[in-house]
Amino acid sequence: MRVRSKLTLSLLAGALLLGSHTPALAAGPAYQNAWLPVRVRVNDLLSRMTLDDKLGQMTQPERLGITDPADVAKYRIGSLLSGGSSQPTPNTPASWADMYDGFQKTALTTPLSIPLIYGVDAVHGHNGVYGATVFPHNIGLGATRNPHLAERIGHATAEEVAGTGIDWNFSPCLCVARNDRWGRTYESFGEVPELAVSMSSIITGMQGWSLSSPSSVVATAKHFIGDGGTTGGKDQGETTLPESELRKIHLPPFKAAVDRGVGTVMISYSSWNGVKMHGQSYLINNVLKGELGFKGFVISDYNGIDQIDGQKGFTPAEVTASINAGIDMVMVPFEFKKFIDTLRGEVQAGHVTMARIDDANRRILTKKFELGLFEKPLTDRRLTSTIGSKEHRALARQAVRESQVLLKNEHGVLPLNKHEKVFVAGKNANDIGNQAGGWTVGWQGTSGPVTPGTTILQGMQKASKNVTFSKDGTGIDKSYDVAVAVVGETPYAEGKGDRPQGMGLDQTDLDTLKKLKDSGVPTVVVLVSGRPLDIAAQLPDWDGLVASWLPGTEGDGVSDVLFGAYNPTGKLPVTWMKSADQQPINVGDGQTPLFPFGYGLRYRKHF
Repeated sequence: MRVRSKLTLSLLAGALLLGSHTPALAAGPAYQNAWLPVRVRVNDLLSRMTLDDKLGQMTQPERLGITDPADVAKYRIGSLLSGGSSQPTPNTPASWADMYDGFQKTALTTPLSIPLIYGVDAVHGHNGVYGATVFPHNIGLGATRNPHLAERIGHATAEEVAGTGIDWNFSPCLCVARNDRWGRTYESFGEVPELAVSMSSIITGMQGWSLSSPSSVVATAKHFIGDGGTTGGKDQGETTLPESELRKIHLPPFKAAVDRGVGTVMISYSSWNGVKMHGQSYLINNVLKGELGFKGFVISDYNGIDQIDGQKGFTPAEVTASINAGIDMVMVPFEFKKFIDTLRGEVQAGHVTMARIDDANRRILTKKFELGLFEKPLTDRRLTSTIGSKEHRALARQAVRESQVLLKNEHGVLPLNKHEKVFVAGKNANDIGNQAGGWTVGWQGTSGPVTPGTTILQGMQKASKNVTFSKDGTGIDKSYDVAVAVVGETPYAEGKGDRPQGMGLDQTDLDTLKKLKDSGVPTVVVLVSGRPLDIAAQLPDWDGLVASWLPGTEGDGVSDVLFGAYNPTGKLPVTWMKSADQQPINVGDGQTPLFPFGYGLRYRKHF
């Protein structure tokens, strides 16, 4: 009775303030009344939904899996995603917005007109869109130690994502990477939970102070839990830890995310002590939703429920296990019809209760109402112009500056002097794709001019007219004052990025470096990589070393540090091994590193 009384008073007050035509008293279903509390709207909508409506809300296909657009309405689909390599043609902001609006308009033709929520992996900017601003990957942001900067990047990313209609970002990754062999190390802010906790400010940037803001998107804390602690750094592997260690190392970032009101949490492919996380009821229901008080909704990873029993093809038992474990929405890219039929059968058989189905729907619908999707379901094209804007690129350039870690500087070889004759070499010097890394206009990333930006070489050429470039080092001689080798890794993402064997430079880099060494010219190495590499054997040959990580599209930021326009402030977010044999190596484990966690030099010269 108390709730009804408060609601009645609220409606009467609204009527007095707004007159007899106030939307609060408008005819029609309560869930369509924007002036009512979200909780009231959700309950009203739930009371009108059929089982098919509810099952559809819990289903997320890949947009490429929708061969007939009418299926969005037919199956009451609640969400779609674009995977890392799922872009419209042409890959332009306008095409993205048109694609989104097309799907959304179809969803709105259903009897209850429930809008879609659409998700993408915008993990370092809106990286799937050609021309978007690509920020440094998380490992670089961790090196900045700047939570305010991360929050600003979150907001800029949200603006660009919203400018294409998308309302849900599968980011940030709050994993604590404990073994650098892991191919997702660059998606981690660092090897200690405190870094991920502090940099979770990026969530506030993405979601803003209200999800209903046009420039806000729902963020995702991923991957719950322990994905950075697998044995051998194996992607989707086994995290073998006592619960006390799991809580100490891997849980704090998720608590921080929940405290910040993160809208969704994605479950990890990995296992904890022999049980796949997608079936871990204790950790999802008891710890995440219960102990931490998470009120948003839980999303599976891509086909993640199919891994519970280790066999190909998801089964009724896997569907039941995942839903009962607390997963509210299931990412089933191409077999969404089978999933809906299977879940319906499990509900009808009593294996999944309607209370569990209603709980999942309540969580999903709450976010849709909070986003304002029922009132403004289509793209706000006013934000489209922010994609790749000068302001966002300037912010990315600042992030690049702050992410550079100066590790060695013998004889004051850095900063470079604009009057010095500089020879630049290396496969990563003039390659946007290499410096942006994985998850850049494609899941695994690609070498070459994949998207507009400034390469490290181009940044150096803008800073000085005395820069000569040869990719493989051919042509260097003693007439040069200094050589800069921009070397390291080429793009990769999870799975393909795992390095269970060696972690050193490839032969191309070693050959280039040998030419520079043989010339006798002092050499500075700029290492473009998603993790520390095994370089101890080569380090004595180098006068300078800068860990550049994966800086993204704004190579000017690297040049700013090399030429002294910015005195480096970056600190190692991970421990740098002496040898790959030391992996896993982390602060406090008693091993002697090449460079310790938190290490980073500054220039002594006056600017």
